[in-house]
Amino acid sequence: MPRYRLTIEYDGGPYLGWQMQGASFGKSVQGELVRAIGEFSGESVTVGGAGRTDAGVHATGQIAHVDLSRDWPNRVVRDATNRYLKDEAIAVVAAEKMPDDFDARFSAVRRHYLYRIIDRRPPLTLERQRAWWSPKALDVDRMREAARLLIGRHDFTTFRSTECQAKSPVRNLDRFDVFRTETGIECRLDARSFLHNQVRSMVGTLKLVGEGLWTADDLAEALAARDRKACGTVGPAHALYLTQVDYPAHWQPLPDTPER
Repeated sequence: MPRYRLTIEYDGGPYLGWQMQGASFGKSVQGELVRAIGEFSGESVTVGGAGRTDAGVHATGQIAHVDLSRDWPNRVVRDATNRYLKDEAIAVVAAEKMPDDFDARFSAVRRHYLYRIIDRRPPLTLERQRAWWSPKALDVDRMREAARLLIGRHDFTTFRSTECQAKSPVRNLDRFDVFRTETGIECRLDARSFLHNQVRSMVGTLKLVGEGLWTADDLAEALAARDRKACGTVGPAHALYLTQVDYPAHWQPLPDTPER
């Protein structure tokens, strides 16, 4: 039974998140992929994802896997799935045949996130569901200095949701860069895995540093408190993007099936 790796892009706005919640709760990205692939293939399928993004969170590089009984060419899997997603804000960018023990979630070694802030006086229009608006100018240098305190292995209890189901609050944050672009501020974070609401909680608290309401020492104390009540602000979901998922080099695609 061939296994396919799917690279997926989506606007998270219309969905309850990645994970299927049941039809009565509303649409999910995973649920729409299951429906679309099932309709084109005529099979009952299961789709596994690398990142369980929350409601409203976008993706430009989500990875998923699916098993199909027929050996389809990669292009057919991609294009046929997209045909059944034409009314959705979801697109399969690529489909690749993989070894059958590849797992989108458990084979991953690093996940990359982008959080966008636009600090300008006028309200956002075209970007209002793509970035977090700050009417106050933020001090990026102060934010960058404070962000460095979060890099490394820490107990991130302060920065995870009280509903987080992870067994341990300890995570290793490999990267937390903050820099200004032509349009605003980008925060880029990399780690093997993140806790529920961790990125939004850290960026939201970091924004307080940029506003001058917190210092880097305040952020360090919040981290050391290991108490969710010590968290500052939680940034909105619509400014967060899952941009890339990394895998070890040995996970290489298998030869494509020739088209007839």
